[in-house]
Order: sequence, then structure tokens, then C-alpha cells
Amino acid sequence: MTEPDARPGPAARRALLDAIGLLVPADCVGCGAVDRAVCGRCRAVLLGASPQFVERPGLNAWAALRYEGPAARAIGAYKDGGRTDAAGPLSEALGGAIAAALHGLPPGTIEVCTVPSTSAAMRARGYAPVELLLSRCGIRSANVLRLTRAHEDQAGLGAAARRVNAEGALEARRPLAGRRFLLVDDVLTTGSTLVEARRALAVAGGSVAAVAVLAETPLRRTAHTAVSRETLRDNLTRGGYGGRTGVVDPPFQTRVTRR
Repeated sequence: MTEPDARPGPAARRALLDAIGLLVPADCVGCGAVDRAVCGRCRAVLLGASPQFVERPGLNAWAALRYEGPAARAIGAYKDGGRTDAAGPLSEALGGAIAAALHGLPPGTIEVCTVPSTSAAMRARGYAPVELLLSRCGIRSANVLRLTRAHEDQAGLGAAARRVNAEGALEARRPLAGRRFLLVDDVLTTGSTLVEARRALAVAGGSVAAVAVLAETPLRRTAHTAVSRETLRDNLTRGGYGGRTGVVDPPFQTRVTRR
């Protein structure tokens, strides 16, 4: 005889969350409404968009969201406001971008690589934002990159300054001959950090098969030249993450290395 499923259904879970919300009110990270960590409307924004293929000079990536509106506020609160209660829907969105990035790639092992965090960022936050989202997806990253020097926070820097700031800031911890990677980050602005990560992997003999990000900052043409592009707004949060060891084997939809 089959045992009845004791897990609460969707309606019961919503009722439970409503009851908790009455006892412990929370501001929605996306709109500030007194509701849940992520209200229904903002959750729909975070999970309702399809991943988009985006381009930057020398870099292509799949992005789950556009860094604007409720999505930007939710990511900012999660990264620098300590609102780890928003990790659920953000991890689901990132998982969609990862699936899109890996779709159609040749078979073989692809490891996940993130950008290492600075010690100051880890002390300030107490957690690595991208690593936490990946763990919610059941994915562990390979700890293969390290910082070679301190560098300025990228927020507020223009495209050229970001490239100079990021150049030479990363190196591989060991030879990586023949290893393929999926680069994962939170917010893609000019792409300079990810380009530097790809360079560091390549110097060690590795290669980047694809790039996935949680959100991309919309671009606009500038008044300086008809062909240049700059970000519509800078990401006002601080970046940098560390990782553990693990692999992802495409296709993402069928087999992923999980804890």
C-alpha cells in the first residue's frame, strides 16, 4: 500500500507563508511591500522572464534577468543587504540561465567556475552570493581561480577603467590543461571581470565553453560616439566570490553533479 504524501500542497504552503508573514512581517526585497521576502508580484518578475543571449565586447553570455526595477532591488538586497531569504527565486532564475548556456554544447565534462571573492567582501557579507545561489541549484563550483592583487570596486567605473582595473587581477591556482568551464557570475555590466577570468583560465590551459549570469545591466549608446556602448547604470553592489570543487555535465536538464 502506498503511503500518503504528507507534504503540504501549494495551497497549504501559501497559507503557511501567509501565517508566518502575519507573525513575522517582512519587506519584499523587490518592492518593499510588507508581505514576504519576495512578494507574489516580484516573484513573477524574477521567474517570468526567459533567459536572454547578450553580448559585450569580446564576450557572450546568457542572462536570466535585466538588472532593473524589482530584479535590481532584489539582487542588491540579497548581495549587500543580507537578504539571503531571497535566494530561492534568484537561484531558480540563475538555474534557467545556466540551462540555456549549456544547451546544445558538445558532450563532455564542464566545470563551473566563479570569480573568487576578496577577503574583505567575505568578511563583510559572511557568505559568497553566487556560491549560495549555485548551492540552491545543487551545483558546486571548481575553486581554480585566485586574486593576484587588490583592485578597486568596479562600481562607478566606466568601461575602459573597468578593463584596466580587472586586467591581470586573476590567475589559475594550478594547470588546467584540457578542462572546460562554465563561467557564472551575478551581474554582467561591461564584462571586464568575466573576460579577465576567461583569460586566466586560458593561460593555464583551460577553456570557457559558455557564460551564464543572473542579470545583465542594460546598455545604451553614448553621446560621445555613435559606435561606443556604456552601461545605462552601474551595478552599485560589490562583487567577488569563492568556490568549492564540482562539475556540471551537459545537458543541464538531464544530469547535474549535485551534493
